[in-house]
Amino acid sequence: MALIVLITMGMFGGVRLALQPTSTVANVKLRIMQPNLQQDVRFNYSAKAEVMRKYLTLSDRASGPQSTGVRDASILIWPESAFPFFLTREADAMAQIADLLPKGTVLITGSVRAPDLPPGTRVTRAYNSIYVIDHDGSVLSVYDKLHLVPFGEYLPLQNFMEKLGFVQLTKVHGGFIAGQRRRVMEIPNAPSALPLICYEAIFPGIIAGGEGRPGWIINVTNDGWFGNSTGPYQHLQQARLRAIEEGLPVVRAANTGISAVIDPSGRIVARLGLGIEGVLDASLPAALSPTIYARLGDIPAAITIAAALLFVIRRRIVKRTA
Repeated sequence: MALIVLITMGMFGGVRLALQPTSTVANVKLRIMQPNLQQDVRFNYSAKAEVMRKYLTLSDRASGPQSTGVRDASILIWPESAFPFFLTREADAMAQIADLLPKGTVLITGSVRAPDLPPGTRVTRAYNSIYVIDHDGSVLSVYDKLHLVPFGEYLPLQNFMEKLGFVQLTKVHGGFIAGQRRRVMEIPNAPSALPLICYEAIFPGIIAGGEGRPGWIINVTNDGWFGNSTGPYQHLQQARLRAIEEGLPVVRAANTGISAVIDPSGRIVARLGLGIEGVLDASLPAALSPTIYARLGDIPAAITIAAALLFVIRRRIVKRTA
């Protein structure tokens, strides 16, 4: 019976995919930049000029004989914590970004963000964030990572653990600061997007409530921590699950890979492999109607588990009284 159920599910899925081709959002062209930078470069302030030069050059690279670089894109996407500095505090970096972006093109990029402090105050902790930056260098929207990685971005019992000599993977004293809430980001001339930073994409039920359904999910990440291992591949497959659950496309920009565009049925329509430097040009897949999971979440599963437990309890009671 279990085998029949699996075969039936597989056949249903195959027919569903065949009858549901990928459609795209009109006039939205994506360009994902995958720099493939090593970790010691990405977190070294002295490499600031090198990092910016590589990002700017790579982002404007022609991807084919008919390509005109970044001018072909309406949305340029850079990966998580892209810079070894606080982006909005570096006027020259913001000016370079403004010079790169043609009118009508916006940049979505990860960056470490300093908290709002009085002038002259030393920054000891920061947010892991996503910025939406317009062609004139103005910041349109900011999202701060809500779900931080334990032992990666913070330590449980942070102060006590630091006194014992422990430090998290990112080596930020005091750990990163968690954001306050999950929310969608408005993108000019495109559907609103739900931002997910790194491993936030592995958790189901991530759609923000009360702000309307987004048109897509943007996932910026740095899987360089995993090296050449199964980690980046597992992370990509988990991102595919979010697309299938919610009926929303997922656009993924990873430092070392695997960057990808995933349609709302979970099909990878474009990708850049692990350890490759380059750009990925693609259209934005259109969202589907809300799925059963998007509407009901874990309620059906909870009801099923509760019913199974009640059935077992009842059987045991009947057995003892017989």
